[in-house]
Amino acid sequence: MTFVIHVPAIPALDVKGTEAKFPVHRIYCIGRNYAEHAREMGHDPDREPPFFFQKPADALLPNGGDFPYPAKTSDLHFELELVVALGQGGVNIEAAKALDYIYGYAVGIDMTRRDLQAEAKKLGRPWEVGKAFEKSAPCSAIVPASLIGHPSKGAIWLTVNGKTRQRGDLSQLIWSIPESISHLSSFFTLAPGDLLFTGTPAGVGATQRGDRLKGGVDGVGEIEIRVV
Repeated sequence: MTFVIHVPAIPALDVKGTEAKFPVHRIYCIGRNYAEHAREMGHDPDREPPFFFQKPADALLPNGGDFPYPAKTSDLHFELELVVALGQGGVNIEAAKALDYIYGYAVGIDMTRRDLQAEAKKLGRPWEVGKAFEKSAPCSAIVPASLIGHPSKGAIWLTVNGKTRQRGDLSQLIWSIPESISHLSSFFTLAPGDLLFTGTPAGVGATQRGDRLKGGVDGVGEIEIRVV
């Protein structure tokens, strides 16, 4: 097939234990999926159904590394998350069968221009300028579920310059991974290669140029970035 412009590279992540890559189709994120984080953002976690937003696949920063401080913000925030990588697609997936659709897991950071997001919320506008900018989705290599199973508990944490800023447990998710996939698939036809950022624990906050952020999920992996 011939194209009239240059065809961009397919966004992809490393996969532990193989030289092959995981091609990324779409990036979905679930908002406020830990109770304490919902409360720190001024919301009642017991009354809200899950909601989702997207980042473009080429917003990935594979394996971490240098993260360029983005333009148009003075309040850049970090949100450490467990990432689910789908190996199968579908629509209206039953929660009881959702784990069968998962290829593996990774560790990601939802970088957020919080001031732009807050302005968009106030005006009732979409969140893209706050959430979907370049390199706003640092993500570690994927660990296949065939190696680690399907984690439902274990520490999730992030440090800034060696000091703990976020710490929680996967067992604290308001909507479990199977429930989240089921809900998401009622709105979208999911596809192999889709990623789901599953939410962040309490402790999100601002970061500055020169900061080193390191985070991880027990049994899955770690990621580290330097804000430049």
